[in-house]
Amino acid sequence: MTTGVIGGQPPEPRPTDAQLPEQRREPLDRHGDVDNRTRSSVITARAAASFEPLGRSVATARSFVRDTLQGWGFGDIVDDAVVLTSELVTNAVVHAGTAADVLCLRCDDGVRIEVSDRYPEREVPVQSAPVSMGSPDREGGRGLQLCAALAGRWGVEYTPTHKTVWFQLDLPERPVGTRAAGPVLPAELLPLTDGRVRVAVVQIDRGGAVTAWNEDAEELFGYTADQVVGKPLTDLAAWPHTPGTGTGIAEALQLSRWEGSYGIRGAHGRVIPVYASHLRVRDTGGEPSTVCLLVRDHERAVLQTPLRTPATAADAGSSSDGTADPFEVFIGSPAPDDLDSLLQRTVERARDMLDGDAAFLLLATDDETELEVRAPTGLPSARQRFARVPVEAGPGRYGSARMPAVHDDLTAAPGAVPLLSGTGMRSVVTVPLKVEGRLTGSLGVAAEAPGRYSNEEALRLQFAADRIALAVESARLGELERLRRGSLSFLVEASDLLAGTLDRDQTLALMAQMTVPTLATWCAVYTIADQASEPYLSYVLHEDEELIDGIKSLLSKIPPPDPVPTPGARVWSAPGEAAHQAALRTSMRSLSLGDSHHRIGTSIGPTLATAAAVGGETVVLPLVARNRVIGMLTLGKPTEEHFRQEILELAEDLSRRAALALDNARLYSERTAISQSLQRSLLPPGLPHIDGVEVDVIYRAAGEGNEVGGDFYDLFPIRDGAYGFAIGDVCGTGPEAAAVTGLARHALRLLAREGYDGPAVLQRLNSAILDEGARSRFLTLLYGELRPQEDGSAELKVVCAGHPLPLRLRQDGTVEPAAEPQPLLGVMEDLELYEQTVVLDPGDVLLCVTDGVTERREGTRMLGDDGLADVLTTCTGLTAGAVAARIMRAVERFAQDAPSDDMAILAMRVPEILKD
Repeated sequence: MTTGVIGGQPPEPRPTDAQLPEQRREPLDRHGDVDNRTRSSVITARAAASFEPLGRSVATARSFVRDTLQGWGFGDIVDDAVVLTSELVTNAVVHAGTAADVLCLRCDDGVRIEVSDRYPEREVPVQSAPVSMGSPDREGGRGLQLCAALAGRWGVEYTPTHKTVWFQLDLPERPVGTRAAGPVLPAELLPLTDGRVRVAVVQIDRGGAVTAWNEDAEELFGYTADQVVGKPLTDLAAWPHTPGTGTGIAEALQLSRWEGSYGIRGAHGRVIPVYASHLRVRDTGGEPSTVCLLVRDHERAVLQTPLRTPATAADAGSSSDGTADPFEVFIGSPAPDDLDSLLQRTVERARDMLDGDAAFLLLATDDETELEVRAPTGLPSARQRFARVPVEAGPGRYGSARMPAVHDDLTAAPGAVPLLSGTGMRSVVTVPLKVEGRLTGSLGVAAEAPGRYSNEEALRLQFAADRIALAVESARLGELERLRRGSLSFLVEASDLLAGTLDRDQTLALMAQMTVPTLATWCAVYTIADQASEPYLSYVLHEDEELIDGIKSLLSKIPPPDPVPTPGARVWSAPGEAAHQAALRTSMRSLSLGDSHHRIGTSIGPTLATAAAVGGETVVLPLVARNRVIGMLTLGKPTEEHFRQEILELAEDLSRRAALALDNARLYSERTAISQSLQRSLLPPGLPHIDGVEVDVIYRAAGEGNEVGGDFYDLFPIRDGAYGFAIGDVCGTGPEAAAVTGLARHALRLLAREGYDGPAVLQRLNSAILDEGARSRFLTLLYGELRPQEDGSAELKVVCAGHPLPLRLRQDGTVEPAAEPQPLLGVMEDLELYEQTVVLDPGDVLLCVTDGVTERREGTRMLGDDGLADVLTTCTGLTAGAVAARIMRAVERFAQDAPSDDMAILAMRVPEILKD
C-alpha cells in the first residue's frame, strides 16, 4: 500500500534528526532542501520539542510554536501555525494517546512544521476533490482539513513506528516597513520619558563576556567600552535570585529570546534597574552570541513586546473536545515548572482578556488560611509581592476567596480588597483557583472605572482559572521542591562556614554575608552580653555598601527589638516608620529651602536612599542558644517589599545554626581568655637585667591556643649579685602538665630565696611533686645560680636532674657539655644530688634547651644532641638573642610538620671585654 497524497502534493521526507528529547531546542547546523521538487528552500534554523500524552501538552505545544516563530520574526504566520499545531498535537496526545514530537524548520521563504506521533495506522484516503470541512461542531478530525485550508503545502509520512503530518506556511509578499504596526495613539497616551531615550546595545559572546558596548551603554552605566569589553556580564548584572529557583543571567543569555527586568551595577556602585531584550544570533562563521538591548526600567515601553489578546476561536486554538480553549493560549510560553514566568504571564493575559487596568494572582498557603501575593501587574511593581492576606477576610460571599466575587465600586466597600487600597482601582472581579476541591489561589482583574465587570466576566475568568489551576499548582510544587533542595544546599554550606570559625567577629560577619543578598536586602545583628544587658547593634550589612553607614545611623536612633525567645520571624515596624519619618523631614527641608539651595542635595540624596532601603518589611528572628536569647537577626527589604514565607522559614533555620555558632564562639573566647590568663601566670612576666650577662629566651608551646605547656623557664634575682635560673620539662603537654609547671616554678623561687643551695632546692621540690599523688608528673630540671664576677666572667653553679645537658660554646667555636646528668624529679623520694661549678669567660655562651628541641624528628631522623651542637658551633660571636633565634630557626627547618612537643631555649652569654 502506497502513501496517500492529499491536495496534489507528494509527501515530504522527514529529517532524520527530528526526534529530540522533551522540550529541547537547538539550532540547525546543516543546510538542505525542504522540497526540491517544488521549490528550493534553504533551512536556516530549527527548533524541536516532545510532549507527553497529556491534555495540557496541547497548550504547551502551541506556546512552543508561538514563541519559536515570534523569535524568528515570523509574526505574520504565527496564528495559522498555532491553530494547525494545536489540532495536530491534539490528535496525537488526546485522540491517539501517544506522545507528540514537534519540529519547526525555518526556511528563507517560510516555515515548515512537522508533528509526529507513535500511532502509524494509515487512515488517510487519497482524494482528488477538495476536502470538506464538515460540521464545525464535531469532535476531532479537523487537523488535516485545516492543513488543506490554511497551509501552502502539506503531507503525511508513515514509518513502522511513527506517523508524521507536515505543513509549510509561506511568508506573504510585503514591502519593507509593513511587517508590524500599532495603532495611532494621542500624544498624551505615549510613554513619557525624562529625556532622550538611551538604548544600550551590548553584545555577549558564547562564554558570557562583553564584546561590544555602545555610547548609550557608557552614558547609562558610566563604564567606557575599554573598561568592560572582555569582562563577564555577570560581574555587572544584579540578578534577582531566590535560593533553588529562578533563571540566572547565564541561563537567560543562552535562550533564543528573552525579555525581562534586572539590574546593572553602574560605575558609581549603585544598581540601575533596567528592562532588557535579549536575542541570540549566530554570525557567518557559526559562532553564537547574544545581543542585549537595555533601557532604564521605567522606559520599558520602548522594548517590551506587545501582548496579544485572542479574539476568536481560531486565535485561541481549541481544546481536545473541539471547543474554544481561550485561556491555555493566552497563558503563553513558560514551561509548566517555571512558576514566576507562568504567573506573570497569566496575570498579564488575564488583564488583557478582560481589558482591565491591573491584575493579580495570589497563591494559598498549605493550610488554606492565607493567600500570598505572587504576581501583580498594573500595580506598584514590588510593593505587595509576597504580602499575605487572609482567605476569609470577612463575612458573606464577598469576604471569602473561595468564591467568585464582583465589586462594582470599591469606594463603597473600602478594604474589601486590601491589595488595591490606594491604587485608584474602582471595580474588580476575583475568582478562586482550585485543584480537586482544594483552594490553591485567587486570580483577580481590576479597572479604574466603576461598574466594569459583571457575572459574565466572572464566568469567563473562572473558566480561565479552572484551566490554569492545575498547571499553576504543578509549577508551584516544582518550585517548592527546587526551593527545598536549594535551601538544604544553602544550609549545608552555611553550617560548614559557621563551623569553620570560633571567632566571634568573624561569625557575625558570616551571618550577615550569608543572608545578604540571598535572603534579604539588608541585615543587622544585635547581640546581648548577658541577661541584664540591653541588645547591642553589632553588625550591619547592605547589598549596596554605600548605604551601610546610613542604615547603621538610622538603627542606632531607634530602640532595639525586644529579645523575645518565641521562635519564628516577627515583623518589626520601627525601622520602616523611622525611615518614613526621615524621608518626610528631608523632603520638607528640601521644599522649605527652595531651589536656591541645591547644595543640600549631597545630604538629602543619601538620606532618601537610606529611607528607601529600610522602608520595606523588616522581620526579627531571635538567636536562641542553650535556652537563652543571645541576640537578634534582623532582615529587611526595600520600600514596600515583603518576604515570602519560604525565605522566612529558611532564615529561621539559619538563625538557629548561627545562634549556636555565635554562642560557641562566645564560650570559646571566654574560655580562651581565662586559659591564656592562667597560662601567662605560669611564665615569668619578664627577664631581669643582669649586669655583665646577656640573657634571651624563646618559648613555643605545642597545641593550638596554648601559651604554656609542660616546658617552662625562669630567671629571677635571689640576693644581691646572685640570680637563679631554671629550665624544665614536665612529662606530657596541656593543662595537666601546666599545673605541675606552676608548682615547680613558684616552689623554685620560694626555696631559692629562703637560702637553700641547688641540691636542697631540688630535693624539696621533688617531695612537693610526690605529694601530689596521682596528679604528679615526672620532671626534668636544669637549675642553677648565676653570679657575675668583677673580672668580666660569670660563675654558675648548676644541677642537671634528668634534663638535656647544657652546652657551653667557647670563643674558639668548641662546644662541650657544661654539667653531668643526675636523676630526674618525681620518681624517687630520696635523691642524692650535687651541684657543679661552671665559669663562663668573656665571649662564652651557655645554651639550655628542653627535649622538644633535641627530639625534633623528620621521619626516622632526629636532631639529637650532636645536631644541636653542630648548629651551636656556627653561633660564635653572636649575641644571646641571635644564638636563641638561630637555634629555633634550625629546629623549625629540620622538619616540615608542626612541632608536637613544647620547646624552650635559654641562652646566656658573657660579652667580650672591650679594649680601649
